[in-house]
Amino acid sequence: MKDQHKILIFTLLAVSFFSYSGFLYSANSAYKTAEGTSSDRGKRLWQEKNCIACHQIYGLGGYLGPDLTNSYSQRGPDYIKAFLRSGTMVMPNYGFTEIEIQDLAQYMKSIDESGIGMPSKLKINYDGTVQQP
Repeated sequence: MKDQHKILIFTLLAVSFFSYSGFLYSANSAYKTAEGTSSDRGKRLWQEKNCIACHQIYGLGGYLGPDLTNSYSQRGPDYIKAFLRSGTMVMPNYGFTEIEIQDLAQYMKSIDESGIGMPSKLKINYDGTVQQP
């Protein structure tokens, strides 16, 4: 009798596992369309050009350039696009195409919408979690 229960439980768990796995892989089509958004392409470009070496996001990254977390709301998309088109004496002109400039601006917008970039104003709780003011 005990062996029958073990076999039944094992079969139930195996069927549940394979059913859930099949559901996850069949529901993946919604995520494939999200990969190609302008913001995602901008993030990939940000990583490929190693922008984090000089710039910061959420206070983390290099210290040569400014923290760009809230630059979209502070300066606006036109300012960001102008910077990306021409560069500066410190930041070189990378020769971005208009589509790449638009993608990077969308990535900056998504970062700006996700929070604030002032780690010094964040409260660290006793359990290690971080709380925004």
